[in-house]
Amino acid sequence: MSTEFRDSERELQRFQFRVGIAGAAVLVAFALLFARLVYLQVIQHDYYHTKAEDNRISIVPIAPNRGQILDRNGVVLARNYSAYTLEIFPRKVGDLERTIDELAKIVDIQPRDRARFRKLMAEVRGADSLPVRTRLSDEEVARFAAHRYRFPGVEIKARLFRQYPYGDLAAHVIGYIGRINEADEDRLEDEGVAANYRGTDFIGKSGVEANYQEELHGTTGFEQVEIDANGRSIRTLSRTAPRAGNNLTLSIDIRLQEIVEKAFADRRGALLAIEPATGAVLAFVSKPGFDPNLFVEGIDPQNWTELNSSPDRPLNNRAISGVYPPGSTFKPFMALAALELGKRTPSYTIQDPGYYMFGGRQFRDSKKGGNGSVDLYKSIVVSSDTYYYQLANDMGIDAIAAFMKQFGFGQRTGIDLQGEALGVLPSPEWKVKRFRRPEQQRWYPGETISIGIGQGYNAYTPVQLAVAVATLANNGAMFRPRLVDHVDNLRSGERKYYEPQLVRRIELGAQHIEFVKRAMAGVNTEGTGARAFQGAQYTSGGKTGTAQVIGMKQGEKYVESRVAERFRDHSLFIAFAPVETPRIALAVLVENAGFGARAAAPIARAVLDYYLLGQKSAEAVPTDAASDPDREGD
Repeated sequence: MSTEFRDSERELQRFQFRVGIAGAAVLVAFALLFARLVYLQVIQHDYYHTKAEDNRISIVPIAPNRGQILDRNGVVLARNYSAYTLEIFPRKVGDLERTIDELAKIVDIQPRDRARFRKLMAEVRGADSLPVRTRLSDEEVARFAAHRYRFPGVEIKARLFRQYPYGDLAAHVIGYIGRINEADEDRLEDEGVAANYRGTDFIGKSGVEANYQEELHGTTGFEQVEIDANGRSIRTLSRTAPRAGNNLTLSIDIRLQEIVEKAFADRRGALLAIEPATGAVLAFVSKPGFDPNLFVEGIDPQNWTELNSSPDRPLNNRAISGVYPPGSTFKPFMALAALELGKRTPSYTIQDPGYYMFGGRQFRDSKKGGNGSVDLYKSIVVSSDTYYYQLANDMGIDAIAAFMKQFGFGQRTGIDLQGEALGVLPSPEWKVKRFRRPEQQRWYPGETISIGIGQGYNAYTPVQLAVAVATLANNGAMFRPRLVDHVDNLRSGERKYYEPQLVRRIELGAQHIEFVKRAMAGVNTEGTGARAFQGAQYTSGGKTGTAQVIGMKQGEKYVESRVAERFRDHSLFIAFAPVETPRIALAVLVENAGFGARAAAPIARAVLDYYLLGQKSAEAVPTDAASDPDREGD
């Protein structure tokens, strides 16, 4: 048996060493905690104070009131109204379909509402909230409020909505607003104005709504709101009010617009009426139109499909994007060119047998048997094709193209709308650019013949034709067409007018332009427009036009009743009045409606009667097709 002796002194030293190590560790730990406390409370105080405030305070943007749009007489064409919407925050809702099903037991949600919501989900990615129902009644708001606790991620919001009181009247002028999509967001970022659209869901998509978006939108405001742990506001801490958008006053007269659109009835076409001395647009029609109210809440798929699949293409703004042959409305400009270039004198006379022979091909006149002896005046009044076949051949395509370019044919007018087409002013240079194969690029002399009567490759927009006749009426002074007369800043009370913009002044012989005007006056007193303007209490100049849609084989006679409706000739008419001092000039096109005297001229008469006399015309209906039994066209 052995005895073990303990070394008490050594054990005490070990114990004291361990206690010292533990104490040092504790001191180091407390030192680190203290240092961290100092770092957080002193050095990083401002940073974490801001973070805490951010968690407590939310910056909420306030969308400004969009400016109103009015006509020249102060009639409101676009305004705002407030209503409640039921909005879903997609990122806060787990099962969307189940949530909507439950909501439908409380608030009326129709299939079209669901379809519109799904369409918005696909188009507007990244949106904080999207409406599943708009314009809730007070009763529906109260019912949802009672069940609100059951629907996290669903809120009632008060929003401003756009309203177009006149529906489809002047829809292509006013345009419409729609939800901001990704393309809009990218564009706003590129323009450096995205910050001003925080909290704004809608933006102008077409018409004046789009072109004057910055004027109409205003300046976004904001609120500092204290929020709870669930993100709901408790109280408002501060507020910077938004500034409402400016009001736009257009140059158009909505009553005149209404008369024109009623005169068109269910026919397709376009009309522009312009004040020659300023370029102010008095009426702007594209038929058929559409109801811009359909787009305000986000258009539902059914209406969207109907608008896009309609063969009438109601969303197509024919007045600025449709291109058509001008037909015989081209002849007054050809006559003016002939006088200016010395190719014709007023007394120069031809014999019109009803056709013109060139290169072994017969170019038929619109009147069977011809018009007999025709001078320059008569060529416009009776619309002799034969006269202009020969004139075009004598002038040549280069001279025609150079002269017509001065009047804006084949060039954008610069009207204050988006989507204006260029049109086609044919020339050998144009043909080289247009076609690829050498045989296609060659200009053939026979092609010039058809150009002389406004056919062939000629293709212009109604706005180009309206500007051209306004320039003629204004003795060669061309003004840029414009739709907005002035802008009112409601905050400052300032009114900004858009002054007339002179594009160019064409140097024309006074005797030449007066001669053409007198001949156009003869059209409405003794020529192809006489029936439509019978009994008019003012003097007017005009020119009928009939533009082919499909070409006819040589020797083949055009019989309207045997041609499908959409392949029939277009009806055109240009006019200005009074002849002595023109106050209004216009161009009318009615698609597939036949002779210009039959469909387009009566509409022009309705416009001039209202604008000059303040009365509605009884002749705003198609004229009898048999008004001239020997005439086959213009």
